[in-house]
Amino acid sequence: MQYLTLGLGSLEEGLIYAIMAVGIFVSFRILDIPDLTVDGSFITGSAVSIMVTQAGLPVLGIFAAMAAGALAGCITGLLHTKLKVQPILAGILTMTGLYSVNLMILGDNPTVSVFGQDTIFTPLLNAAQSWAPELTSVMKKAGVLPVILLILVVVTIILYWFLKTQLGMSLRATGDNVEMVNASSINSDAMKILGLAIANSLVALSGAVLAQDQNFADAKAGTGMVVIGLASIIIGEAIFGRRSVLNNIISAILGAILYRVVITVVFQLGMPASYLKLLSAVIVAFALAVPIIGANVKKRRKRHAEA
Repeated sequence: MQYLTLGLGSLEEGLIYAIMAVGIFVSFRILDIPDLTVDGSFITGSAVSIMVTQAGLPVLGIFAAMAAGALAGCITGLLHTKLKVQPILAGILTMTGLYSVNLMILGDNPTVSVFGQDTIFTPLLNAAQSWAPELTSVMKKAGVLPVILLILVVVTIILYWFLKTQLGMSLRATGDNVEMVNASSINSDAMKILGLAIANSLVALSGAVLAQDQNFADAKAGTGMVVIGLASIIIGEAIFGRRSVLNNIISAILGAILYRVVITVVFQLGMPASYLKLLSAVIVAFALAVPIIGANVKKRRKRHAEA
């Protein structure tokens, strides 16, 4: 029972962070922009979602969080395109400002809880626990997972459809070749702002879902989210490859789930939780090194064969 609960828990977190990974995929792979706004917009989504949930409107909290995340992405995009700030610095500026904004949203409280109040998971949770009250921890996961999975599937379908539209193709072209896009009379600045808005709205959505799942928002919990997202994308690509847009999105999702499973296993082996950020950095570095190591191995084999 303990291992079943741990497995469902890691799957639950993996699905939530997969939403964030899809958002980072948009900025990192589609636009080719390393956006550090993520560490701030993730908590913005959590804070907005919790405050609106506190008012008794959990579903509205999800959409409000996405709107707030999109606004954060627009600010980064404007700093980059209109003020010509380097994208990494633009993301750092927005992320830094969002720390104070997030505290303001939370009423200057570092943590705000909604324990005992309804969330988007409450109806299914009540139904699951009524079916098997003796399996409280397992049925809690059973009541949460379908909702998260539904949100992730809807996000994946809408994003895939959007990237196949003319506007989506323009967005992808902007990330591939800005000069060609400008020569085609497409406003590359508008495309970058749109892409960053979409990316951060999905990141905020992930934060909103996590906050309602945990029943609280923590203003300091966003540190390292961009590393987690990049780890998910890179792990997914290293294992499942990069063949098409849909394949890349699914790779990011599966990478996020695999990442959480690896983290859970490592913690069960006795690794302190305080080492999580270090472990994340090591995983990303290793995943980045895999293609290079593979290429070097092929070169050596080729040299030996020629010799």
